[in-house]
Amino acid sequence: MKRPGVFIQTNAKQAIGAKVSAYSIKRNSRHADEFDVTVMHQEQYPMFLGREGQTYRRHGVEHIWLNADLQSFTLTRFMPPQLMGYVGRALVVDPDVFAVGDVWDLLTRDMNGKAILCRQLKSKGKGFATSVMLLDCAKLTHWNVEEGFSELFKLKRDYHDWITLKLEAPGTISTLEPEWNDFDRLTPATKMVHNTRRRTQPWKTGLPVDYTPAEYAPVIGWLMQLRRKLFGNYGLLGYYRSHPDPKQEQLFFGLLQECLNKGLVGEAELKSAMENDYVRHDALEVIARTSPLP
Repeated sequence: MKRPGVFIQTNAKQAIGAKVSAYSIKRNSRHADEFDVTVMHQEQYPMFLGREGQTYRRHGVEHIWLNADLQSFTLTRFMPPQLMGYVGRALVVDPDVFAVGDVWDLLTRDMNGKAILCRQLKSKGKGFATSVMLLDCAKLTHWNVEEGFSELFKLKRDYHDWITLKLEAPGTISTLEPEWNDFDRLTPATKMVHNTRRRTQPWKTGLPVDYTPAEYAPVIGWLMQLRRKLFGNYGLLGYYRSHPDPKQEQLFFGLLQECLNKGLVGEAELKSAMENDYVRHDALEVIARTSPLP
């Protein structure tokens, strides 16, 4: 039987977060030697680089593909079934998701014949949150990211419909408890905390915003489209703010502190990320004042 695999998607801008995520998953599992963790770097796949500057639709709104965007990695979340040879189980995780529980409990759960387990978004009409997904790879042989990506730029599919699983047969998906993808909430019940509010990601505080906001909502969406046309992709977006929950900042920097101590993240690597505005400029000071995790 093929070993389960955990796949963390990232790009250069979120690479430090991805390393911390991978470390947290192994650190907090009683069965860390029974599954593999793979970090998927978007820059390693030529199909993305070749689409720079091309037009696609998201929520029906036309956008330009930018490989330098904070979240240019998101469509790699559909690659694990191919990478697993359409065999076995895969857990897909965003680079801003950190385990505080044991993912083995998720990797080994009964999927009741479903192909995908993930969190439902607030209303059924909005689809599913694919930032954390448990996949039965054998049931997802129709997932071919290169073909889907090509369809995206032929305007045959909408990015939002793809990313929220609206293109999947509803009967193949089952809902996952929110604690496995806890949106900016860290409680005793949390299994994986997701710093999904990009503006308050703890490692980005004080840096200029470098992600593309949604542009589909009435009035605000139109204003965001106008802003982008007049001032550029990130013009007038301001700066990242502090996370409102100090415990989540402490968790991230406590994990990063351990990564540095174990040599999983090098100090030169971290300083380079700080110089490139991928990580807040006071990261080393924050690490120095962070109490060690239990």
